[in-house]
Order: sequence, then structure tokens, then C-alpha cells
Amino acid sequence: MQLNIQHYNEEKLKQDKAANFNRPYQQCTISVMDTIADPDITFDEKGICSYYYEYQQKEKWFVPEKNEAAAKLAEIIQQIKDAGTGKKYDCITGISGGVDSTYLCLKAKELGLRPLIVHFDNGWNSELAVKNIEQIIAKLGFDLYTLVVDWNEFKDLQLAYLKASVVDIEALTDHAIAGTLYKIAAENNIKCILSGYNIVTEGILPKHWVFDKSDSANIKDIHKKYGTGSLKTYPLFGLKERKYFAGVKGIETVNLLNYLPYNKANVKEIIAKELGWRDYGGKHYESVFTRFYQGYILPVKFGIDKRKAHLSNLIFSGQLTKAAAIEELAKPIIDDKQLQEDYTFVLKKLNLSQQEFETILTQPRREHTEFATLKSIYKTYPLLKIFRPVVQVARKLGLKI
Repeated sequence: MQLNIQHYNEEKLKQDKAANFNRPYQQCTISVMDTIADPDITFDEKGICSYYYEYQQKEKWFVPEKNEAAAKLAEIIQQIKDAGTGKKYDCITGISGGVDSTYLCLKAKELGLRPLIVHFDNGWNSELAVKNIEQIIAKLGFDLYTLVVDWNEFKDLQLAYLKASVVDIEALTDHAIAGTLYKIAAENNIKCILSGYNIVTEGILPKHWVFDKSDSANIKDIHKKYGTGSLKTYPLFGLKERKYFAGVKGIETVNLLNYLPYNKANVKEIIAKELGWRDYGGKHYESVFTRFYQGYILPVKFGIDKRKAHLSNLIFSGQLTKAAAIEELAKPIIDDKQLQEDYTFVLKKLNLSQQEFETILTQPRREHTEFATLKSIYKTYPLLKIFRPVVQVARKLGLKI
């Protein structure tokens, strides 16, 4: 089957007022962020986009100054070690086989930490991802816990999201990973979750392209309306669980990479040399579905090219020039041959015919907020807001609840 992949035409989208929310096309003078598929972007009198200033604020708020980072890092590491005294593990972290999680595991080893490594297998691992994870674990000598999700449940969820025409299908994996990490941390009396999130490569992303990963109400409602089965094993992580694990169990998340020098090109070289890691050719392309989602579904159905945000982050952090980013964007989002293979594989795995899938792609976008959300529930039942501070207050008072 020869796939026609010419649906996504950047030049056409620039002229399409509907795609640009009735605005003329404009690109940031500093980065490659633009008006395509982004109603929230604004520009100042110099043509600099709002994401540049958002990045500057996040870097100021969350990334310590260089002369303070070492001291803060030492303090954090000592706190983790102290909390883990007498325990088999002093922290926990997830691994996908991608750049950030791989480097995080390497730094944890170098810093003398004893993490339990967790991998969430949603059925979409590429062969290279599996090999990378095996290599990383073997080299570092950490224990690995793999949670294999019930495939029929996860497939039903992904199909529900596709049929609902919402943008953030990947929220399903991100939500499950967070829930899995907290639950396993609690089972092992671990107080710290190490996160691979970092400002310099992930600081900005248009809100129109994603949705709240923690909103269990949204997941349940979309599945209720478009799913066919029941959710028995999928690790839903709702408000009640989040408050319990954070408030009562005292489990905290630390974005460790924000306290370390992080140059993406250098990091790739380091993990390749130290751990035998091999590149996937795209951010989060260790997952076959993510590669297909970012390389085909997002641009074709929603007009979104996530590379713009990924590359702009690197521009803002001084790791890339705008000219180099433009050159990168001129390349196909995904190799034609790889796309042909992924298209066939994904549809077969999801039990979708080509006609069924292409019909889904032509359906208009629906917002996540058209379905139930935690915010909408709070609005309907305002007394639930009272529960929000209860656990934190009780903990401060030394009460056990």
C-alpha cells in the first residue's frame, strides 16, 4: 500500500485563515514558533513571541543560577540519601529509553543514588527502545521494574481518544506513567521521584497542542463516551490518589536535570559513549505510536508540528541558531519509508481499516474541555474544593489521616 502523505502542506496552512485562527501568518523573530495551529501566541513590537518571555521566566523561576546550582544539587542529593537510609532504594525514576530519562539514570549513578527504575510498557516500544533500555540497565546495574499494561484496555483508550478527535492522545501514557511511579514509590516507601523534565529542552509548549496529563476525569469521560470496554487495570491517578501520595505519603518529585548543565547535543554524545545508547532520530521517537502521532496524526489532523517547540526551546537556551532550526524544519517530519511502515503497523495493531482511520483524520477537532474535567467537576460541586488543602494542613499539624 502506497500512502499519500501530502495532506500536510505548511505553505497552504500559512494562507489558511481558519488554520491561523483568522490571523495573518507570523513567525517569531527569535525562534520558529508561529501562528499556525496556535491561537494563544502573541508578539511584541519587535516580533518576539510570548514563548520567549515564558521561557525566560521559567528559567528564572526553576533553574538556579550557575553559582547556586552546585550547592542546591548537593543539598537535594543529601536529602534523598537521608530519606532513603536503611532502604533498598532512595528514589525512583521512569525510563523510556529516550535522551532525558537515559541521562537522568546515568547522573543518578554518578551522584551515588540508588533508584528503582520503572518502565511503563504500553505495547508501542520500538525494537531500538528495548535494546537501549536493556543496555542502560546492564551498564548501570540498577533494578528494573516493568509494568506491562493490559493491551486491550490501552488500545480501547487510544481508539476512544482518536474517535473523540481530541488533540492529546499521549496524555494516556503520561498519566499512566505518573500513576505507576507514585504507586510503586508508596509500595517501596520511597519519598522521591526523579523526573527527567528540564526547562532548557522542554520549557515551552503551546497549550493548544496538549491537555492536562493529570486529569483522570477527562480520561474517564472520553472513554465512557467512545470506549467499548471497562478500565480494570489501567493505572488511573485521580485527585484522591494524588493528594494521598503527595500529602500523606510525602512523596515528592524532583526535576534533577534543572540543577545540571544540560546541552542536548553533548548529552547524546555522553550517553552514547557511556551507555551504548543509540539515537531514534526524533524527540520521543522511542515509541512507535509517538513517532506516528507526532509525524502524521498531529500535522495532518491538527496542523501541528511539535518540532517547532522542541527546536525553539533549544534556541531560547542558546543551544541552536534559528537558521539551523529552519534548516531542520525543511526536512520531512518523518522519513517516507518509516511513515509507510508505521502507518501499516499502527492501523493493524489498533484494528483499524485505512478508510476508518482516514475518516477519523477528517473529523473536526474537539476540545478536551467539551468532556468532563476536574475543573468542571469543581465548578459543579464547589464544596469539593475544601478537600484540596485538608491533607497539607493535617500533615503540617502532624496528624495521620
